[in-house]
Amino acid sequence: MIRIALLDTNTTSGTSMDGYDFFRMLGAGAKFDFKRFQKDAEVLKIKRPTPVVVNDAKENQENPTPLFQHSRKRKGEHHQIDKPKKSKVSDDESSDSDNDNGDESEESSHESGSRQSDVEDRLSQDSDNELQILGNIRDKGGDSEQTDTRVRKKKNKKITAEKLATIKQEEINHIRNQHRIHVYGTDIPSPIVTFEELSSQYKLHPQIIKNIKAVGYQIPTPIQMQAIPAMLHRHEMMACAPTGSGKTAAFILPILHHLQEPRKDGLRALVLAPTRELAKQTYLEFQRLSEGLGFRILYINKTSSFVKKSGAKASRKFDILVSTPNRLVYLLKPNPPLIKLSSIQWLVVDESDKLFEEGKTGFRDQLGVIYKACDSPSVRRAMFSATFAYDVEEWCKLHLDNVLQVYIGARNTATSTVEQKLLFVGSESGKLLAVRDIIRQGIQPPVLVFVQSKERAKELFHELIYDGINVDVIHSDRTQLQRDNVVKSFRAGKIWILICTDMMGRGIDFKGVNLVINYDFPNSAISYIHRIGRTGRAGRPGQATTFFTENDVTNLRSIANVMKEAGCPIPEYMLAIKKPTKKARKKLAKSAPQRDRISTVSLYDLEKAKKRRKMIQNQKQRKKLLQEQQGNSQAADSSVTRTTSKLEGNSVTDGESTVLTQMIINSTPVKSKKNKKAVKPDSKKVENIS
Repeated sequence: MIRIALLDTNTTSGTSMDGYDFFRMLGAGAKFDFKRFQKDAEVLKIKRPTPVVVNDAKENQENPTPLFQHSRKRKGEHHQIDKPKKSKVSDDESSDSDNDNGDESEESSHESGSRQSDVEDRLSQDSDNELQILGNIRDKGGDSEQTDTRVRKKKNKKITAEKLATIKQEEINHIRNQHRIHVYGTDIPSPIVTFEELSSQYKLHPQIIKNIKAVGYQIPTPIQMQAIPAMLHRHEMMACAPTGSGKTAAFILPILHHLQEPRKDGLRALVLAPTRELAKQTYLEFQRLSEGLGFRILYINKTSSFVKKSGAKASRKFDILVSTPNRLVYLLKPNPPLIKLSSIQWLVVDESDKLFEEGKTGFRDQLGVIYKACDSPSVRRAMFSATFAYDVEEWCKLHLDNVLQVYIGARNTATSTVEQKLLFVGSESGKLLAVRDIIRQGIQPPVLVFVQSKERAKELFHELIYDGINVDVIHSDRTQLQRDNVVKSFRAGKIWILICTDMMGRGIDFKGVNLVINYDFPNSAISYIHRIGRTGRAGRPGQATTFFTENDVTNLRSIANVMKEAGCPIPEYMLAIKKPTKKARKKLAKSAPQRDRISTVSLYDLEKAKKRRKMIQNQKQRKKLLQEQQGNSQAADSSVTRTTSKLEGNSVTDGESTVLTQMIINSTPVKSKKNKKAVKPDSKKVENIS
């Protein structure tokens, strides 16, 4: 390559190449940093120094020949055939010896002066006064530094524009990783960090921001960071977050933003909850966050009173409806329906995994009826829960439009703020001893105790009520008024220990529950997560103790895995238990296992007390029948007396009076004690009366 370049140079220029020209050719295309190596460029004569006005003689002496000559040839110029080596030698000799040879020194100075003037003439012909030094590098005199900085600024601007999206995405990923937010889907919006971003980015109503601060929300929780922007972008979504993480506010705020203001267009938002207590709690939260906006929110307490007060035009009077599935289906069944859902814009299913369950405890059929009734083309759907089953997830992927999946932490896991432990109690009788031992050691109310059925809740209540503790029970057999009073008293601190079933494990927010006792082992890991989720809410610490016996081995491994994922210590033998079969899991999910009764009284004493209660009840029934008989007989006697007196006054014959008296007696039958049939009174009495 070098040899060819030399030949090309010799042929084009017609002269031989010296070391300077050869170095210039090797540096072709290289970049020279004038700002950093300015002094070196001036020493090497690459960059011209600042011009100084001096005499011609001094200028020729102080400015020797530049290191790199300009390679272009002017028109009409012919290179001289003088040997450059000779001139070079004469220059060296003139520099080594002082005026040894005057003729040679004058000749060399003349040649160097002519060479300098030749370079200046060539530079003057350039319109931009540029000097090509190494390939494409040009010197523009004093403006070279300014041009370099301008080029760098332009490049920096291009780099910033290109990397801006990447830097922003890295910040978003850092926020999601920090808060353990996992999102799956397309067109995912960025999470929010403060509630003020809702006002600046999404133009949320100032009154809603004011209500958020009044309620006491300072910074959004992880589920609120991602779910609120997703719903503000009208994404259909499926959100899963631990218990007590603020899921209710995560769907209330976007709904209020989309509805904007009260209108008479019918119901525009519907929220479904599995229990009346959770529906009432959601209704109260709607009222707190929508205060001052004028939205009309409906909570169906009793269907009969709702029909009487609101009537068929109820759909036009309200904007938001919060209800349980059964009550809403009851209003949708008549033809025409008592309530219309054709204008619904948002359908939110809270605790959706419970509503998707089949069987007696599930609401899948009712949910299907409601889903079909919300037939507006602009309706959007959102599913929220602390746990999600596989079939629910698959259904959402198939039936929801471009669904966005948001998960906080690992799926189906308990919150890490709860200290969990398992306690082996041997048998059913050991559970009652363990509860009393925990109470004896000291508890910090309020405390929730979970059992598997309402019958067992009653039994445990009758055992603990005589221990001098403020205890109460809540189950489906109690009236709505009784249940509301129990919940209100428990929140007020009047009740220390509340015995309940899995009904209370879904979404109910009790502030400051310190301890949860699973008296009966939960039927599944999902039920366990919801039970212990009543404590440790909103970042507060809590405790959960679960009793287990030898009969609870089927689900012991799954509960132990949940505890391990939450960071609780678990014995190795629990994790090594053999997995239950699919058939056993299904059987356990459908029906709870049979357990012995909760009682410290012997079976003989219980039977004796039962017989005594039955005897007392029979005696009460007999007394009631006797009173009814006496009343009937007195009524019959008085009617017969009035009839005979009338007959005597009207001078009726004896035969006619006997017939009339018999007709009166037959019209007032008397019930017998044994067979409870109508019996005619004695004929002797009739004769005496006649």
